[in-house]
Formats: sequence, C-alpha cells, structure tokens
Amino acid sequence: MTTNDGAASHDDGPGPEQRAGAPAHGLKVELVVDADDLADAFDCTCEAFGRQTKDGIWRHLTPGWDTPEGRERAVSLLVKRWRSTTTDDQGRRNAIFLKATLPIDSEGQQPASTRALAGFAIWLQASAVPGYGDAPAADLRQAMDLEAMYPGDEAAQRYACQIDASLHRQRIQVVKDKAEGGAAPPAVMVLDICCVHPKFQGRGVGKALAKWGVDEARARGIEAVTEASVMGRRVYEKLGFRQEGPEIVYDVDAEFADRELPSNIFMRTGVLGET
Repeated sequence: MTTNDGAASHDDGPGPEQRAGAPAHGLKVELVVDADDLADAFDCTCEAFGRQTKDGIWRHLTPGWDTPEGRERAVSLLVKRWRSTTTDDQGRRNAIFLKATLPIDSEGQQPASTRALAGFAIWLQASAVPGYGDAPAADLRQAMDLEAMYPGDEAAQRYACQIDASLHRQRIQVVKDKAEGGAAPPAVMVLDICCVHPKFQGRGVGKALAKWGVDEARARGIEAVTEASVMGRRVYEKLGFRQEGPEIVYDVDAEFADRELPSNIFMRTGVLGET
C-alpha cells in the first residue's frame, strides 16, 4: 500500500465533496509522468490522512510522516513503487498513478498555466494469474521492509501486518476467486488510494479520480473494487460500487485493541462492460 491502501479514510462523516455536482472548472486528471509530482502527491496524502482525518492505518504505515526525514523516506518509497510499475500481457500498466490538478487563482501573480495538485490516486490491476495483473501481497512483509520502517520493534511490525491483512482480506479473496473460478479475464481494478487535499474538497476532485479508474476498468472488461471510508462511500455508489459484506473488522492482538482505526467497507462494481 502506498501507505493507506484504501480510499480516503475520513472518519468524521460525509464531507462537502460528497455533495459536489459538476467538477470544478479547469479540473484535470492525468497520469503521473514526472517523479517530481510524487512529492506533492505525498504532501496531499499527509494533509488528508495525517492531519485532517488522523487515519490510524495510514499514520502507522507511514512513520515519521510529519518530519523531514519521514517525508523524504516516504517520497522515496513512492517514487520507487511508481518506477517499478509492471504491465499485463497486453502491455497495459498494472499500477496507474493519477494526479488531479486545478489552476491556481493567483490574481495575475503567476502564469495562467500554473496548477496545484488537488488530489492523488493509485489504481491497480490485480490478479493471481501471471500476465493479468500484480498479485496482492497476502502478508505485508512481502511488500514492505518492516524492519526499516520500525527497526527492532516487533510489536509495531506485527500490528502493521495485522491491520493491513484485515483491511485487504476481501480484496485478496476476490482476486483468488477470479483465478479459481475461471473468470475471463481473471483480474480486478483496485482503487488502492484516493485522497483530496482539504483545501480543494467539495470540487469534484475525488469523484473524477475514481471515475477515471472505473472507466478504465470498463475498457479492460473487469470490475472495480475498493475499501471505502465513510466519506468516500456515497461518491463510489454514484459510480456503481455496492457494499459487499459488513463493516471491515480489524483482527488485531489484544494489546492493540484500544487503538483507533478508521471505518471502512469493501465495495465492488461487478464486471463492467463496454458502453
């Protein structure tokens, strides 16, 4: 997970972005093609998950996020992940990094082309069948260097594994079912992370980032899935997602039981065909 593998985990209830209608004038959703954009993308996640919602999953999986050293480490990992993107057997990206930008209202102080990063998302094509996507890690240790994250802290490493496994349990099962059930193609598009900078919320940014991936899933003939926060659910419902199963339960050891974790549910669209 880039940190928080779910959609934005806003625990304070529905926010203004869920009431957004038409997207803001000048909103653009584009592929990240420059590594320099990922520093701004990380800063966006810090504002959304670290400061606004105080997301317990994201914070634990991004230690030191609010320090210069932690930021440098996290941005480096994000860039490494972006540069390591694989492709499926048709040459399509298995990891799609998106940025949403808006023109800066500079009152003539900056060029009209100056834009601000308003939101960030990562979509993944996941599959347990080689050539159809990247297989999701059943154990966080397969995807992250937990010793580097929490040197010598076995408890912190164990907690990281437990919250990640709990959050992604249904995602991993769906991918497994696609492979074992002979789905064609045996893959899903996963909204792995989606965040909007607080100062740009209420302008259709999150919906645009989510819609981009739903449209891509439709073009690829597969369904879209995500772990959805309280704030994200209404937006995703408008795009065809439906809740599957109850609220996600975090299966953690008793010593961690009093730690606050965000409300999330698993959502999926069903297979999306061309329209």
